[in-house]
Amino acid sequence: MGRRALRLAVSLAGLAAITMTARAIAANSTTVGFAYLLLVLVLATTWGFFEAAVISIAATLTLNFFFLPPVGTFTITDPQNIVALLGFLATSLLASRLSTKAKQRALDAIERQHDIERLYTFSRSILLIASLESFSAQLVRKLQEIFQFGAAVLYERRTGEFHRAGPSDIEGLDDQLREAAAHGTSFSDPQSHRIVTAIHLGSEPIASLAIQGTRMPDSVLQGIANLMAIGLERARAQDLSHQVEAARQSEQLRTTLIDAMAHEFKTPLTSIKAATTALLDNPDQPAETRRELLKIADEEAEHLRNLIDDTVEMAQLDTAHIKVRPEPSKMSELVRQVVDSMQTEIDNRPIEITADEHLRTSAVDRRLIRLALKQLVDNALKYSFPNTPLLIRVFDGDSTVTVEITNRGLGIPAEEQGRIFERFYRSPAVQNKIPGSGLGLTISQSIARAHQGELFVSSRPGETTFQLTLPAQVRGGGS
Repeated sequence: MGRRALRLAVSLAGLAAITMTARAIAANSTTVGFAYLLLVLVLATTWGFFEAAVISIAATLTLNFFFLPPVGTFTITDPQNIVALLGFLATSLLASRLSTKAKQRALDAIERQHDIERLYTFSRSILLIASLESFSAQLVRKLQEIFQFGAAVLYERRTGEFHRAGPSDIEGLDDQLREAAAHGTSFSDPQSHRIVTAIHLGSEPIASLAIQGTRMPDSVLQGIANLMAIGLERARAQDLSHQVEAARQSEQLRTTLIDAMAHEFKTPLTSIKAATTALLDNPDQPAETRRELLKIADEEAEHLRNLIDDTVEMAQLDTAHIKVRPEPSKMSELVRQVVDSMQTEIDNRPIEITADEHLRTSAVDRRLIRLALKQLVDNALKYSFPNTPLLIRVFDGDSTVTVEITNRGLGIPAEEQGRIFERFYRSPAVQNKIPGSGLGLTISQSIARAHQGELFVSSRPGETTFQLTLPAQVRGGGS
């Protein structure tokens, strides 16, 4: 109210200034009328119809009093002046009205442009939402930030969750949000500037939205609801895609492990079967022969037990939660144990093992490190040229113990070296030529990191080296 009074005061001051100037230069009534009309148009454009209408009436009276004879009175003696005054009043009122409408249309157009820009920005932000936290929570927060709502609440019918954003909160609308999501209804409270609307996907309500803040046109509100529906459906599609991918990888892992078990178990089972069959077919064999056959069966049974333990360990590693049970260990001894257990796979391939004379003792989980080393040795055997030696070097660093395994083969292209540790990744060049699961290097890297170490690769045509680096001392725990 005080602002309007100030505007009227300024308008009247402008009218007085024009009047005094016109009287000082002895302007005729026509010139003064045009000056008054210009003032009315300026006021209508700047402030609105009310101020312009008041000044129109005041200008008509001023024109009559100061510029139409008899000057100094409101009496009109000439009928033409009556027509002129009424024409001036009607023209000023009509012009101010039209000017006000034009201004309002311009403001509405600007506001619609801002709404369209905000809707466009919101649609883009939906595409850029990351998967670091709840998609729905980020969605309603983006909405509140872009449209500057005092508060916004999103209710998802599928999960029954509420997601809130904004500096203030909307209390007491949970039941209305549930009802809107269930039946597709809408509510509004003009006094508190609150709106609750359903979010539809097609004809089915899937969620509801409550906002508090500035008045929102229905078209913009509907645009927001449609974009929210698209965003929620995108999130649902992503969740389904992740579930499908997880199921696919889980099935691929299961199949890989079964294939690996079937392949790995054949050799010890065949040896055990051969030894026991020989004993059963000829129980009167010499004691030395029976002892040799039993020794073979016992060794292969131990080999089979180790294979089962490794397979179970590989399945557990896929859970991304590796428990490390450290024991003081010599890495050179673990390397030799792995090489001894892989004589069948090595098949007389030359293996050169070198180790520093005074290696430090490392605190590692022996079973896990043996599993990692076995994967690396097996990988080196598969991807090296026949009859070429494998070089294994164990040495101390400043605060680490490192195992290097080098093979002579084609090498790994530079563009693939960053991907070979990805689960199930296999180079297209060898995918159908060399058997493998694409899990071995992933498992080895996971074990290294569980020990706070790392696994690196360096490769060039003719030579590839994997470097397993572990701290000299490792704390117990999990990763």
